[in-house]
Amino acid sequence: MEDNKLQELAPAPLAPLSVGGGRESIHVFAPATVANVVCGFDVLGFAVDEPGDEVIMRLTGKPGITISKITGDDGRLPLDPAKNTVSVSVQHYLQSVGRSDIGLDIELHKKMPIGSGLGSSSASTVAGLFAIKTLLGDDADPINLLPFAMKGEEMACGHGHADNVAPALFGGFVLIRSYEPLDVVRLPHPKNLWCAIVFPDVDVPTREARQIIRKNIQMKDAVTQWGNIAGLVSGLFMQDIDLIGRSMKDVLVEPVRSMLIPDFYKMREMAMELGAVSFGISGSGPSVFAFTKDEATARTITQKLQQHLTALKIGSNSYVSTINDAGPKVLG
Repeated sequence: MEDNKLQELAPAPLAPLSVGGGRESIHVFAPATVANVVCGFDVLGFAVDEPGDEVIMRLTGKPGITISKITGDDGRLPLDPAKNTVSVSVQHYLQSVGRSDIGLDIELHKKMPIGSGLGSSSASTVAGLFAIKTLLGDDADPINLLPFAMKGEEMACGHGHADNVAPALFGGFVLIRSYEPLDVVRLPHPKNLWCAIVFPDVDVPTREARQIIRKNIQMKDAVTQWGNIAGLVSGLFMQDIDLIGRSMKDVLVEPVRSMLIPDFYKMREMAMELGAVSFGISGSGPSVFAFTKDEATARTITQKLQQHLTALKIGSNSYVSTINDAGPKVLG
């Protein structure tokens, strides 16, 4: 995979594979992601070190896919392989490589909250796809997995966007330049850029969060948004954290979605006063995130925001991470 342009993506069939390496099972982790990155609705996203999801996949002697166990989901996710994003995307992949004859059993271990705005379904789907790719000894570019991962997103939230699955799959900071044709660019970023994430324990379903977005916008707002996206991408290439910070403003989506998040603007004020260079909504929310120039500031921000939410009688989780350039990894 080139470090910059990942172009002309299409779910083209791959050569038929045989199970390689004598491996009968595999254990894979895939990371959470922050999508939109404030001004980049549906076109920007990056991966973080934690949280994430894990998939254990085993070969079986009977053709077909089964899901034997799901943990960490409070019983919310289906064991039916026809209705689970992991198994559905894996089945699409197997059909493409001509291996629908093999049998698989899948365990899904949710290590991150569902409905958090941190790409929960994407992490599960990518973990499953990376697991089957590795299990079959497929050494083709991981970019070939992206269309199958987007199938899982379509099932999860009704819209096959790539701003979560692409960074989960490739790691790093990713721009979706185009969906038709699918054209993905991996962006550089400052190594000392830290991310502070707080997930308030409130429910903001992705489908509903998309429905409240304005369908028509004013030209002046569009121009402002284009300038901010260009500034953010320029800041990433120039390693200019201050430019990144002042470019991360959203005049289109955040004003509406922020109403679904308790005390959003108060939390932003607090984060900026504590030294954040930017603050915004992760994905469709309710998670919020801040970029900082160091780990200590990121940890202070998560601590203070959680204390504020506790005072409002709202529970929360927090995570501190640099940008994860590795993407999925084999645990065993």
